[in-house]
Amino acid sequence: MTDPFGAESLRAATLVAWASSPTRLREDAATESDLVRGGYRDRVLTELAQNAADAAARAGVPGRLDVRIGVGGLHIANVGAPLDESGVQALSALRVSGKTEGVGRFGVGFTAVLAIGDEVEVRSTSGSIAFSAARTGAEVEQAGIDPPESGVPVLRLVWATDAPPASGFDTEVVIAPRAGVDLDDVLTAMRGEATDILLELTALQSIRIGGDEFVRTERDLGGGLTEVTVGDGVWWQFTAPSARWLVPVSGGSVVPVAGDVLRAPTRTDEELTLPALVVASADLQPDRRRILPGAAIAHLANGYADFVAALPESQRTALVPLPGFAAGAVDEQLRESVLRELVDHPWLPGADGELLRPRDAAVLPGATADLLEILTDAVPGLVSPELSGQADARALAAVGVHRIGLARLAELLAGQDRAPEWWGRLYEALTPLVIDALAVEELSAIPVPLADGRTVTGPRTVVLGEGVGGAGVDWVRLVDPAASHPLLARLGAAQVGALDVLSDPALRDRIEALWDDEGDADELAAAVLPLVAEVSTGPLPTWLGGLPLPDMFGELQAADELLLPGAPLADVLASESPFATVADRVVEEYGAEALRALGVGWGFAVLRAELPTGPDHDLDDESDWWATLSDDPELLVAVRDLDLVDPDRWPEALTLLASDPETAALLADRDGYSAWWLRRHAGVGGVPLAALRSPDDPTFDGLLDPLDHPHADALSGALAADRIERTETAELLLDRLADPQRTPAPAVIARTHRLLAEATAAGVLDLEALSPPTRVRAISGAVVDAGDAIVLDRPWIASVVPADRLVVGDLASAGALADLLDVAPSSEAVRGEVLGTGRAAEWVREPGAVLASVTTGRPLPAGEVVVHDALTVRLSGAVSGDTAVPWWVDEAGRTHVDAGRLDPGVAGAW
Repeated sequence: MTDPFGAESLRAATLVAWASSPTRLREDAATESDLVRGGYRDRVLTELAQNAADAAARAGVPGRLDVRIGVGGLHIANVGAPLDESGVQALSALRVSGKTEGVGRFGVGFTAVLAIGDEVEVRSTSGSIAFSAARTGAEVEQAGIDPPESGVPVLRLVWATDAPPASGFDTEVVIAPRAGVDLDDVLTAMRGEATDILLELTALQSIRIGGDEFVRTERDLGGGLTEVTVGDGVWWQFTAPSARWLVPVSGGSVVPVAGDVLRAPTRTDEELTLPALVVASADLQPDRRRILPGAAIAHLANGYADFVAALPESQRTALVPLPGFAAGAVDEQLRESVLRELVDHPWLPGADGELLRPRDAAVLPGATADLLEILTDAVPGLVSPELSGQADARALAAVGVHRIGLARLAELLAGQDRAPEWWGRLYEALTPLVIDALAVEELSAIPVPLADGRTVTGPRTVVLGEGVGGAGVDWVRLVDPAASHPLLARLGAAQVGALDVLSDPALRDRIEALWDDEGDADELAAAVLPLVAEVSTGPLPTWLGGLPLPDMFGELQAADELLLPGAPLADVLASESPFATVADRVVEEYGAEALRALGVGWGFAVLRAELPTGPDHDLDDESDWWATLSDDPELLVAVRDLDLVDPDRWPEALTLLASDPETAALLADRDGYSAWWLRRHAGVGGVPLAALRSPDDPTFDGLLDPLDHPHADALSGALAADRIERTETAELLLDRLADPQRTPAPAVIARTHRLLAEATAAGVLDLEALSPPTRVRAISGAVVDAGDAIVLDRPWIASVVPADRLVVGDLASAGALADLLDVAPSSEAVRGEVLGTGRAAEWVREPGAVLASVTTGRPLPAGEVVVHDALTVRLSGAVSGDTAVPWWVDEAGRTHVDAGRLDPGVAGAW
């Protein structure tokens, strides 16, 4: 048997030491026992894997470790540098390691194998050795040394063997299990450690445990990041100056570690709460479970920011340690170092594409990519949108990133000189962030660009109007059209249309100022007229007609005192009319429709005033018309400038009025100003319209002439009514009744007298302004002297007064007619005495009366009646003589009837 490592001499030296110092034996036994039960408990695979990794590194080959149950017990084989003399010395020294590089080469960690058995072989291609508790005990006894009560140390005495390692491997450790050790359970536990060991020991490429193989593969991801795969597990690894950092990956996203331990390089007992695994060199206690007191570890965080920066932007905050309780002093120190590293180094993706240090960065919660793109050069240091969500808020706060709220954003934007289009894009991008009343309030001071070029603070002071903006619209705080956005309405801006802008009192002040030579009339017209063209509903304020516009001679005139070229209104106006013609260039630039809407004339203009309170609208005779009203109207609508019509051009003017639907509607309103004014002042052929009737109105046929005009039917409100409304009409009708050239029908005569009497009774007429006529019209059509005429006020007298003297209206208003005409009523002018006594009877008992009632359909009177065979009345007064009459009512109120004329309709009417 060969002994390449001098095992026999090593064994002899140790026995001499024990013999010369029994205490040394007890110390070795106690030390080995402590290592097995303490520092290296449950670390068999870890310690042997470290040896395997070191051997592979020394040989420069990918490390392989094979663990299996075979003949003689548990076999752990590896490739790499074989066992050498220094290794054998280290294995048998307990205190001395042959390590010159790597993580541990046959040092005290080998004692971990004793947790499984105390019969151990180390087989290698360079030579093999064995350790045995039984053989050591025999050697101690043979040397006459008293063994310790706890038993002899196993790994102090070494024997050379000839057993080779397993085929394909350079070194193999064989452990014979002691009684009670279940090797299947040992393999199961080792399988749970294999993945961690492959992550920790980069010199190892694979570990086979029984029939299961664990293989580590690596793929360069660029930027210092490596993808490490072991079985189904994936990690991203980054090698920093003082440590390797690994984080699990699932579905392409990092999965922060919930809790782990410091790996130096294999697992220690120093618990950590960092979100990534750390594998580093550190000063450890001999059992490699704890950091040496006072050992420096802060430097391990160096480069952690580079690790985070190598990750995809959206995943970087996942590796920021969040606030929480540290697991211990080492964890606390390392967490603080990592946070300082993150705070002071650039790794946060900025909205501008640059990396930011958290202490220089700011986050706008919920910001989108569009919003941050807009804000990039306006608010420096903003974090990219991928890290601006709620999920990243705690991590960003942990590294001191400043949080910008909407209110602060509004402050930062103050004073920004930006194009309106920029502001419009900003409002669009801000919209998703304005989700409640608080957000609305926070943005209350955001700048808003106006159409006049100014930028003001706060949407609540501005108005929005689609299609109503222009450079000259400066009398309202109108948002520039390029910046107009619905968000501004949510933030308090008022929504207006062209009509609202044109109705603003500030514009009225601007127009009035122009007449005092304050301002540029052309500029204001250029702002106002496009707005006028936009108004599709609702009347414009009448004061807009005061806007100065140039006439054809270049002189400024109020728009409502100008006419369009070729306006038909010009043909009917008097020569002294103040109207001029608007300049052709104005028509070409703004269009006739806009000018007409503003008040530039084509036809007659219409004035509109809501809730007027008095006659202050510059209408001719407006006060007289207002006096006819019982109450102020809610809306005044009237045709303007009727008083400027040439009296000889009224037929044409009426055609113009009737042809325009707007003015035609006013002519039909008899009580409105327009029709009222026309009745008073307009005329055709020298005849006032009030003296003309509508052709289809027969009320005063033969007395008033019909209007001869093609639009007479549309002018009814401006013509004589079918009633008498004023004293002048009554005077005209009385004159026409007295005119023998007029030949009204008896029905017209009676109707006219009735209407005259009703107007008199109603107090419509001013009787003091009327002179009683000297001649009146009798029911026969004859014109007679008023002194000879009699107004019928008693029906029975009609049979005794000649028709040529009898003036007939309505019996109910006959008294008022007699007063108006100063003509005696028939009840005063004629007296009648019934001759003969007759026969007293009742209407219901007279067969003739009943028969007449049935055949004529007239009701049968109630009460008494005096029946005469021949009824004769002796008349006196205006008519005299004895006269036969059909019926009469005497002064006592009794009705007398001729027996041959028992007509109930005669007496019954009375």
